[in-house]
Amino acid sequence: MREAYAGNYVESSCNKITTATFWHGELFPLFHENLRSYMATVERKQKRTLLTSMEDVIAKAKEHSLTPEFYKAAAASLKYISSTLELSKEEALLLSLFFEKSSSNRIWINNLADLVNTSTIRIISMMNVADDLVKKGYIKSSNNKNDENWYAVPKSVIDCIRQNTKIVPKPTTNLSFDDFFERMGEIMDEDDIKYWDLREQVEALVDGNMHLQYCKMVKSYDLYPGEEILLHIFAHRLINEDDDIIGTHDWEDYMDGKRHVRRILKDLKKGESELITKKLFEPTTEDGVRDPNYYHLTDKAKDELFPGMDLVEKTAKNDKTLISHTTFAPKQLFYTPRVQSQIDRLGELLQPEKFTQVTERLSENGMRKGFACLFYGSPGTGKTETVNQLARLTGRDVMVVDVTQIKSCWVGESEQNIKGLFDRYRALVKKNEVAAILLFNEADAVLGIRQEGAQRAVDKMENSIQNIILQEMETLEGIMIATTNLTCNLDKAFERRFIYKIEFERPTLEAKTQIWKSMIPSLSDEFAVSLAKDYDLSGGQIENVSRKRTVEQILSGVEPTEEMIREYCRAETLNDKQTNRQRIGF
Repeated sequence: MREAYAGNYVESSCNKITTATFWHGELFPLFHENLRSYMATVERKQKRTLLTSMEDVIAKAKEHSLTPEFYKAAAASLKYISSTLELSKEEALLLSLFFEKSSSNRIWINNLADLVNTSTIRIISMMNVADDLVKKGYIKSSNNKNDENWYAVPKSVIDCIRQNTKIVPKPTTNLSFDDFFERMGEIMDEDDIKYWDLREQVEALVDGNMHLQYCKMVKSYDLYPGEEILLHIFAHRLINEDDDIIGTHDWEDYMDGKRHVRRILKDLKKGESELITKKLFEPTTEDGVRDPNYYHLTDKAKDELFPGMDLVEKTAKNDKTLISHTTFAPKQLFYTPRVQSQIDRLGELLQPEKFTQVTERLSENGMRKGFACLFYGSPGTGKTETVNQLARLTGRDVMVVDVTQIKSCWVGESEQNIKGLFDRYRALVKKNEVAAILLFNEADAVLGIRQEGAQRAVDKMENSIQNIILQEMETLEGIMIATTNLTCNLDKAFERRFIYKIEFERPTLEAKTQIWKSMIPSLSDEFAVSLAKDYDLSGGQIENVSRKRTVEQILSGVEPTEEMIREYCRAETLNDKQTNRQRIGF
């Protein structure tokens, strides 16, 4: 009313009132007050956002509680929230209350009651509205049937409100296989999700996608709910995380601790679980011995749940350890004449056409088709870089073995990891016309000397890994290259399995001179020769000196002197004076 009055007054007052009467009379203060109110209202409307509207709702709710006066005072803000987010007035109110408490991971009903000084019963009467907000994705509920419900505002919702945009829920029905498991992964990985909430969301996801073979088969098994959710967990880990061996310690993250785990595990161990009787799960084995604490999906289950899908090939395709040959930049390397001839021969063999001819001939003669090569020698002599350059020149990608990812503290997982590694590599060889190179960098970490009569769990695990690798090398169909600085740590059983064993010698005087000139072209021939004579540096060490020189150029803007370069060389050889130092690690 005031706003309308002010606007009309501004339009008509000049025609009805003399200037003198207006300015010197009693009307000006009233005019000024109403004009200021009018302009403030216009400004608020222009700047109105979801955040400012929710802030206004909360302020009005604290002032008037949830009385009729509140709804009258907050009408404009509630209307803005409702229209922007396509919510009802009650939903807009309740969302504002939840948003005010969104900094908390768990929002209880009494928290909302205390916020606006109303009764808990009043808030309980609005819980049907809260359920609607859950369905629309604006809040999430614990849905714990054994405990009082709590709520939370997802981060995605907070981000949308900050950006003044409505939530666009992701579709959950009629999904493709990939989209289905992407949504499954989001549910499984949700922070603080409770077991009952997990069950409800996953069951709803499955029910909405019964066109998928996976969903049809899961329902056909007619499993006990706890066993069904465990089946989903195993499927999620296999498809989304490439993890086919699940230990009981992994279940607890999804099943609210050990209570549910113990009950299901007891039935699994007894063989009474339907997951066992219906041949969906089976325990893993190590050296022929079953491990009752680790299970995986059977081949039968994989065939029924994922028909026509090559799981190994799928995971190999998405392998983050696979490096494309196109990423390797050309780099000139210098070898001794003996090493150069060996590298040239190997490079000729790895040319795709020649490699195919050789492997076919070997197969015809009943010989192994795979090639395992060992590059050994001092650090910095170019072993790894040689692999990269061979890959670049022959168009072969490189699958790099991360030893830290292979070895696990959990019994049996290390062995399964190494088996999975070779499974993925076989899939790559099968899938691609040009076989990738399987690179074991610092191979002595996994190819070390086996322990006779090993008693410690760690030693047994090391021996098991080595036995698996030895077996895989016998049936290898591709190219495996292992690099090591320490051949003394290498088990003798591996030596005969490497058809090419190339020792990377420290560079000769001539080679070092060439390396110096290639790294720092501005060096005079005389100074390059002098550096090669005075400092026994590897190619990698010379590259370090070159990099230090470049850094100095950038920082000081001055070309480093010959003496400064010599100082860089002395810094590289400092540790070499400690000839009696004990080697640490591999």
